[in-house]
Amino acid sequence: MSFVRAPRRTLLAAGAGALVAALTLSACSGDSNGKSGGGGDTNFVTNTGGISTAAKGERPDAPELTGKDLTGSPLDLADYKGKVVVLNVWGSWCAPCRSEARYLEKAAQQTKDKGVQFLGINTRDTQTGPALAFEKEFGVSYPSFHDPIGKLMLKFPKGSLNPQSIPTTIVVDREGKIAASAPRALDDKALRSMIDPIVAEK
Repeated sequence: MSFVRAPRRTLLAAGAGALVAALTLSACSGDSNGKSGGGGDTNFVTNTGGISTAAKGERPDAPELTGKDLTGSPLDLADYKGKVVVLNVWGSWCAPCRSEARYLEKAAQQTKDKGVQFLGINTRDTQTGPALAFEKEFGVSYPSFHDPIGKLMLKFPKGSLNPQSIPTTIVVDREGKIAASAPRALDDKALRSMIDPIVAEK
């Protein structure tokens, strides 16, 4: 019996299709029942609210995130090193994302003068139109990476982000380390409970 090797382009397309299918099958989760992306190869500790934190000196490096925003302009996480960066993974199709959008914007405005930068990672929106309409509807002022098939999400170290949990919010400290993660929708109080201790660090 002879086997015919599939063309490399076909294999790559199949792999990308499998990734999209896996993301599509995963529910848009607004409640992880206290479980989080903590664990794995990280030193995260999860509190009863489902927010995982890692002590300074025990934090994994944030990945290199480069790409384009929803308007097609270049966007690079490295440009914000020295700031506390709040990354929110979201999609325009996700009901919990709609619920938390106003709280994210509120927290972004409250903390922008404290050296905090919010960035989104928009995923599973194959076209940017619905995502741009989402931002306009909720008055989102900060940029988002356009990551339709989750390539950027897969760059995060194991245990710091579960690609199946959308929305997820991650806080990166001034040194470019992942300090906190929450795989669920958050209100402004929960967001500030993640952000403020990182801002206060010396």
